[in-house]
Amino acid sequence: MSRENGPGGDGGADGASPEQLALIRESVRAAEVPRAKPRTWRGAALAKDRPVARVLVDKGVLHLDRYFDYAVPEELDAEAQPGVRVRVRFGAGRGRVRGGRREGGGLIDGFLIERRAESDYAGPLAALAQVVSPEPVLSEELLTLARAVADRYAGSLADVLQLAVPPRSARAERRPSPEPLPPPPAPDPGSWARYEQGPGFLAALASGGAPRAVWNALPGPEWAGELARAVAATLASGRGALVVVPDGRTAARVDAALTDLLGEGRHALLTADAGPEKRYAQWLAVRRGAVRAVVGTRAAMFAPVQDLGLVAIWDDGDDSHAEQHAPQPHARDVLLLRASLDRCAFLLGSWSCTVEAAQLVETGWARPLAAGRDQVRRTAPLVRTVSDADLARDEAARAARLPTLAWQAVREGLKHGPVLVQVPRRGYVPRLACAQCRAPARCRHCSGPLQAQDAGELRCEWCGHQETSWHCAECGGFRLRAQIVGARRTAEELGRAFPAVPVRTSGREHVLDTVPGTPALVVSTPGAEPVAEGGYAAALLLDGWAMLGRPDLRSDEDALRRWMSAASLVCPQGEHGTVVVMAEPTLRPVQALVRWDAVGFALRELAERAELGFPPVSRMAAVSGTTEAVAEFLTAAELPPDAEVLGPVPLPPTLPGRPRRPGAPPPGEEWERALIRVPPGSGAALAGALKTAQAARMARGGEAPVRVRIDPPDIG
Repeated sequence: MSRENGPGGDGGADGASPEQLALIRESVRAAEVPRAKPRTWRGAALAKDRPVARVLVDKGVLHLDRYFDYAVPEELDAEAQPGVRVRVRFGAGRGRVRGGRREGGGLIDGFLIERRAESDYAGPLAALAQVVSPEPVLSEELLTLARAVADRYAGSLADVLQLAVPPRSARAERRPSPEPLPPPPAPDPGSWARYEQGPGFLAALASGGAPRAVWNALPGPEWAGELARAVAATLASGRGALVVVPDGRTAARVDAALTDLLGEGRHALLTADAGPEKRYAQWLAVRRGAVRAVVGTRAAMFAPVQDLGLVAIWDDGDDSHAEQHAPQPHARDVLLLRASLDRCAFLLGSWSCTVEAAQLVETGWARPLAAGRDQVRRTAPLVRTVSDADLARDEAARAARLPTLAWQAVREGLKHGPVLVQVPRRGYVPRLACAQCRAPARCRHCSGPLQAQDAGELRCEWCGHQETSWHCAECGGFRLRAQIVGARRTAEELGRAFPAVPVRTSGREHVLDTVPGTPALVVSTPGAEPVAEGGYAAALLLDGWAMLGRPDLRSDEDALRRWMSAASLVCPQGEHGTVVVMAEPTLRPVQALVRWDAVGFALRELAERAELGFPPVSRMAAVSGTTEAVAEFLTAAELPPDAEVLGPVPLPPTLPGRPRRPGAPPPGEEWERALIRVPPGSGAALAGALKTAQAARMARGGEAPVRVRIDPPDIG
């Protein structure tokens, strides 16, 4: 300690030197000016120009689905621009006002929507707590789209924006995006020449037009290159393009096709496999205009492509296109909204054809884009059928469940390349039934389905009880048969039947992307079929009745889609490509597969649903919850006059330890579901009424939950 600072120094009354006193006086004078305190900004001066910020808080509850006004401190004036992420204090009451400013409340994220000169709110405003990042991630176009999606699905805007805007990565924001490349030249038609209207469609895209088409793709691997040419034609017109596909494997194929056609740097790949930071950096490059084309999975449906000229979706019937988070939008419907809002081109492509796609053509909203019948016959494989009656008469079907026709197809196919075997389920023996009457084998204790373990024991799938003396409750029989044999069991049986041939499996645990073109047996579940180099020589579609017999409105449509997806990987008939489907030949989906006529099947399905008033001809909503909650909700909701309530009916319970399906009740609870149907033109009124009723219910709080889903894919 120095002498001047020690006791008894020559300083002031407190022993401080004159220099220190002068510094203290300067500090006091400076303290008289209010200083900004981040996240409260108590006493801070407000921005001189447009001091009010309209903010969407990220609460995700319907009764708070609106904008809130906040004051803009002067120090945040430059960064607080529309579209940036902010943090605000939310929940402060009127009693927490100091100096004309509302304070308190918990910090919550949000988006700054706009700056205003004054607020519609007459009371004191809380100040913005923080501008998280000056990067404007929410454009006016994206906000308009998100609001349209929220209104269509009776959801909140905040929930939609959680799906549309990825989580922030500071390192990705600090990195500059590359400079945009000039538009590429218009591509030649290539394999689009196989379609009657294909070259004209590409020419319309390249000239800046907005054609809308439902594309029934020919079998084979050319579809990825054809999608890439559609994107290239759109880029040639100086506009952007967006392609949404079901999964990462499909996205990788389109990504490779675009790279081969256009080179690196012209498109972005948005999938979950890239990781949060890389995906956000790609997303920022798209928002900044450095990249004009996007290929991605479901979440890419909201990609902020500038000057959008084309939106395309591949295989719209795949379950992966339906979002599982609130408000559960479907990628097809979101892209339809984008095509209408941005007045851009629309392309829906698939090997098969959904009923929704057929409706777009029937109403005239889109034009068909298909090949002639002669071209279809040249590219499609030969499809042959085997019925249950044929199996019963065929002695060869007792080994590996393959009739003589299937044995011959496999044996001939293995001479030329790999053979695909599609099995409806994974595992060993997922389901058992009576061998005499085919009634499902049920547990005597809980009525759960019985399964055969590897050691041959019978156990209940629900309660785990071991069954030692089962007999059929319907006919009294004691013999069991495999109702649906799993992929692993099928692979074992085929391995014993063809001991010199390698057997590969592809399913949920291990999905193969490609397999070599050498002879092999590839056993796969639907949707996990790998691509064979040069195509498969043959394909077996086992247990077709299992997919057709599901108690669902879309079972026939979905079975045909899965069959055609597998058969499209097989070589053309001219190269000895053969597909054998084990299902009743007289059924409509089987006949559509034999003729390779998915469009005709979809049109007939659409006509039948129009007679019955089922979607997509009508709009439908599902309301589920406890019996009392559903009844109270339906009584309070002001439904449109033309609304029809079907049900309610009990929902299957969720078993403990089993995954909970979307809309299913929590384990241990009994729920009911009611379906509300309205004719075309009343869908917006139905969504608005359900949203209002749900918001009022949430505002009251403390009530049993009710789930609302617009256009549920599984209505039974």
